[in-house]
Amino acid sequence: MSSHTNGANGHTNGHANGHQKIENTSTTTLADIPKSHTFTAKLPADPQFPTPLDSHRAPRQKLGPRMVRSALFTYVRPEPTEEPELLAVSKAALRDIGLAESEAESEELRQVVAGNKIYWDEGKPEEGVYPWAQCYGGFQFGSWAGQLGDGRAMSLFETTNPDTGVRYEIQLKGAGKTPYSRFADGKAVLRSSIREFVVSEYLNAIGIPTTRALSLTLCPKSEVVRERLEPGAIVCRFAQSWVRFGTFDLLRSRGDRDLTRKLATYVAEEVYGGWENLPAALPSVEDKKDAHLHPARNVPKDAIQGKEGAEENRFTRLYREITRRTALLVGKLQAYGFMNGVLNTDNTSILGLSLDYGPFAFMDNFDPAYTPNHDDHMLRYSYRSQPSVFWWNLVRLGEALGELIGAGDKVDDEIFATKGVEEEFAPVLIKRAETIIDQVSDEYKAVFLSEYRRLMTARLGLKTQKESDFEKLFSELLDTMEALELDFNHFFRRLSSVKMSDVETKEGREQTAERFFHHGGVTGLNETNESGREKIGAWLDQWRQRITEDWGTSSGDADSQRRESMRMVNPNFVPRGWLLDDIIDRVQNKKERDILKGVMEMTSHPFEDGWGWNEDVEEKYCGDVPRFRRAIQCSCSS
Repeated sequence: MSSHTNGANGHTNGHANGHQKIENTSTTTLADIPKSHTFTAKLPADPQFPTPLDSHRAPRQKLGPRMVRSALFTYVRPEPTEEPELLAVSKAALRDIGLAESEAESEELRQVVAGNKIYWDEGKPEEGVYPWAQCYGGFQFGSWAGQLGDGRAMSLFETTNPDTGVRYEIQLKGAGKTPYSRFADGKAVLRSSIREFVVSEYLNAIGIPTTRALSLTLCPKSEVVRERLEPGAIVCRFAQSWVRFGTFDLLRSRGDRDLTRKLATYVAEEVYGGWENLPAALPSVEDKKDAHLHPARNVPKDAIQGKEGAEENRFTRLYREITRRTALLVGKLQAYGFMNGVLNTDNTSILGLSLDYGPFAFMDNFDPAYTPNHDDHMLRYSYRSQPSVFWWNLVRLGEALGELIGAGDKVDDEIFATKGVEEEFAPVLIKRAETIIDQVSDEYKAVFLSEYRRLMTARLGLKTQKESDFEKLFSELLDTMEALELDFNHFFRRLSSVKMSDVETKEGREQTAERFFHHGGVTGLNETNESGREKIGAWLDQWRQRITEDWGTSSGDADSQRRESMRMVNPNFVPRGWLLDDIIDRVQNKKERDILKGVMEMTSHPFEDGWGWNEDVEEKYCGDVPRFRRAIQCSCSS
């Protein structure tokens, strides 16, 4: 069992203390950081290329698309990039990996993130780390898509930050074909690479668990065919794990019991840091009656002494932890109005990370039916559908783990482990697995709602939660936003500057209401500026009363503290669709390079009032979204 704390500590981010900026004191270079390959050491390789040497000596065309069975990865190698141009490096990423900030300027990093250097030598095949691409499947738009896998991604190595103890898997996206590329070219375009680079680091900065991005590289000699000819690019990204729900889906579809068990054990021991880091067992039905407990409660890990019992074994506890992490993620996404746009099971992380960025978006005008994916005609991945879609994915995971979680205390019996379910035991196993999944759904709802309430409470500047807040403050606010077509994130940031003295009178509240209008006024159907002032003013009265309950009299110090606490959770900068298009145009067509450095300052410190690099651009990017560029939709093509 691994002794590191890869999964136990959750994700690291730079926003945790609001405006505090964490200094990077590391002097470690990319060449010097420790490199491991736990994933390839613990799990089975593609039998066609069982060792790095086998893969390295194979002609590149033999590493192309095909079906891969009885394996979780294939050894691959990136295609070299001619004259790579390193466009941007994330300072926060360097710090979190454990690299010195000066590495952003090193030739070593430039060559590694362009796919031109790997840490493996054919002359010493037993040393170093050879890159690999994962094998997985997935349900896409609700239908089984079969084998998918890392079609344009390949992991270079793992490294553990010595200060935090967190292990990351470093990966290139857009570095060439793999056996999982299907009919694609293994490349990524600059347009989508800029989007992923920015949003990965932004989500981390506001406290949403996510895969990360270290660098963005332009491949000037590479032209990629999508809807049109586009310049190619590579994102160097990293995560504590790249295992997805779809990894288990593929094994289930193939009836690979042994590999399902092996992968689940790997996830528990190597990704979550050990079985002991998983939640304690939930109480039995009798225990719940005695203790007046309910499975929907967010039970602390040490609240109940877990035992390997007939009702709940260690694989059930793993499923519950994955569910809890996912529920926490969903609560955060909903509170900040972020939509992934393609929440297929191959894009759903077993660590509760936001993963794989295609047609994503942050909410502009609040519209619960909005989806950023212009191919999502059924609104499957719309804002209001996200919580249920994540649960749908979790049910698929539960089915993939069904035999293990339904086995109860027989999970380690030799006959069960080697031969499978005996006929007379099958009905018991199926019923138990179904019951567990149903019970875990209560836990999912409870954790999701708890996190959503916590963040919405903080975003509104409250110290405490009341049962009535959900209806009187949260729901009424969202209804008002939808009716008046108000901007979701602007509303919270502008509310952060409202003083209690501004809203003490009806006249003051209605005057303050105008701060939340677009420059052109209220645009909602059958709504006017006058109706907008009335509706927002009425809501502000409810909000004022709750703020007074929590903060007491509106004294200067208390009111200042409340406004500062709100600014620490309500970002000033949000990377919306229209401004990402503007950044892409500046970089790709106008050859502006400095824009990315400035944008990354805003991305890494989104709660600041200003960043001091270009006042005009800062004001533009934090200002009103142009009316006809709101709610932009994108394709899956990238």
